Amino acid sequence: MAALLNRLTLQTSIRTCFSKHIVKSDPAQLSLASCTPKFLHLIWAKDFSTDGDTLSEKRQKRKDAFTNTGRKISERVIRVLDEKGNDLGMMHRADVIRLMDKLDLRLVQRNASSEPPKYQLMTGAQIHQERLRLREQEKTNPKTGPAMTKELIFSSNIGQHDLDTKSKQIQQWIEKKYHVQVTIKKAKNAEQPGNEMDEIFNQILQTMPGIATFSSRPKAVRGGTASKCVFRPLSKKEEKAYRDSQETEGRDTLNKDDRNKESGVLCQEL
Repeated sequence: MAALLNRLTLQTSIRTCFSKHIVKSDPAQLSLASCTPKFLHLIWAKDFSTDGDTLSEKRQKRKDAFTNTGRKISERVIRVLDEKGNDLGMMHRADVIRLMDKLDLRLVQRNASSEPPKYQLMTGAQIHQERLRLREQEKTNPKTGPAMTKELIFSSNIGQHDLDTKSKQIQQWIEKKYHVQVTIKKAKNAEQPGNEMDEIFNQILQTMPGIATFSSRPKAVRGGTASKCVFRPLSKKEEKAYRDSQETEGRDTLNKDDRNKESGVLCQEL
């Protein structure tokens, strides 16, 4: 009887351990199976996105490069220059392709922003020489990116104190190499001469000698109810020219003073 009880107890213990093992192992396997596909899917999606961005960048570089357009002219009508730079006028793309085949020349885009876009017929050797020239130009004048533009708008009846404050703000932006677009609105119910706003622009510019100049000169906008201009920093060449002119003026003034002194001494002796 005791042996029978021991055997039943042993079987119960084995059954309990076996059932626990099964219950613990199945959820883990299900959890691993359910997580793994999601993880792999996320990694694949990220890699695909990166490849797409890289491909897009490469296409953009090819588009911006100085290359032969070939027969794939996207515009219907374009302005064409011959290999010597002479303007052949506006031509249909079918006529341009026939001319290319006849003269055995390539087609290169010169100005995509003009209306219509401007292209030039060139030989392979000309394209090669132009690429070399552009490469050397980039080495000597590396691109720093487009200039950032700040903007100010105020009325023409602005007080002198407020104008001085805005002039200082413009100078601070100019010193940080920003372009500054200034719009002056003509004051309502104010009888001002037409050149009043131009005088304000010139007054602002005079506060920045040797620092700034007009990128675009003052012009009427909004149907004549306002005037706009853009100030920009001087280039290094312009800064040098300004310093040289100041030194020349200083020497001329000094020489003039010396001559006046000598003339005064001679008059006293006489």
